[in-house]
Amino acid sequence: MRPDGLPIWTSDAMPGHLHDLTCAHHLNVTDALYWAASQIHLPTLADSGYAGAGQGIHTPYKQPAAGRRLAPDNRTYNTMLRSMRCLGERGFAILTGRWRTLRHSTASPRSIGDIVRAALHLTHFEYRYLPDSC
Repeated sequence: MRPDGLPIWTSDAMPGHLHDLTCAHHLNVTDALYWAASQIHLPTLADSGYAGAGQGIHTPYKQPAAGRRLAPDNRTYNTMLRSMRCLGERGFAILTGRWRTLRHSTASPRSIGDIVRAALHLTHFEYRYLPDSC
């Protein structure tokens, strides 16, 4: 993800019924996240679907049971985590907002990955972002 929210790459799609951690382990995303974080000494920020993924993966604190509120420091942590993760969410919004075919696709996970990659390349062209590798 670039600092302006434009995605750099996309992974292959997985069936929607699979849990985030199952998909991450299958695609080796978790290993890639650990490696990337360790190489540049940055924490890896994730949503609550990655709870329990291991050390170095930061997820939000959950709301306590029985209607109690989170402690102020935990609420602040969740707010900061959301504010940093919003750039990643913006990348998804850029692609789905620009390319109508990505909003309600009924294509199989095997073919939607190619469609998303094509949309990403066209978006890079539109934003005049041409990586050094091109």
